[in-house]
Amino acid sequence: MSQTPKLLEIEDLHVSVDGQEILKGINLAIDAGEVHAIMGPNGSGKSTLSYTLSGREGYEVTRGAVRYLGRDLFAMEPHERAAAGIFLGFQYPVEIPGVSNMNFLRTAVNAIRKANGQEEMPAAEFLKLVREKARALEMDPEMLKRSVNVGFSGGEKKRNEMVQMAVLNPKLAILDETDSGLDIDALKEVSRGINAMRGPEHAILLITHYQRLLEYVVPDVVHVLVRGRIVTSGGKELAHELEREGYAAFTEAA
Repeated sequence: MSQTPKLLEIEDLHVSVDGQEILKGINLAIDAGEVHAIMGPNGSGKSTLSYTLSGREGYEVTRGAVRYLGRDLFAMEPHERAAAGIFLGFQYPVEIPGVSNMNFLRTAVNAIRKANGQEEMPAAEFLKLVREKARALEMDPEMLKRSVNVGFSGGEKKRNEMVQMAVLNPKLAILDETDSGLDIDALKEVSRGINAMRGPEHAILLITHYQRLLEYVVPDVVHVLVRGRIVTSGGKELAHELEREGYAAFTEAA
């Protein structure tokens, strides 16, 4: 009997940006139901990994392979990856003037449904869904009428992104330093949104500098990424060690 493929399998991944090698042999496997955290100092390649997985231009894969649910990820266009259930949460969510949150979300939901051979979601059903997810994250319903992230505070942008994630319901959520710039109250709200995604059909890849997010979103595995390589992996206690000791010992080893 053939085994069910891992949700995400990364093998010997090398990636260059503008001719400079950033990722130098990443190996990582994530299964449905798991939360993995990647920690590392600035310039270690954390964001490069997230952008490569999502299909951003300018990130050249020079060696290695990535499979998503058994499929060659690099044979899929960015919109195909999104339709297949991959979500990228940005460190700095972009503003989209003139496009309301509601229209943005409805367009995204229906594009994904169309790609998967489904009919558009009825307007009333969609409205109920969005309001329900916004309420769960204590987001003012009036913000749904505003342009995407325009005039939002840092915490509001991240909360808005959590609403987007909840509505789109991805199989794999890649969150690139989603805790960046958040005060403790906003961090708790964002963590609640991340924890709401946890389940047997979903996987989450958290990319962060700091251990504090992992106090609220407890990972199954913590990986330390230094100079383009994962140098060690462990449990939550590894994040506490990094908080106490920093990255110096791992940087020297790398």
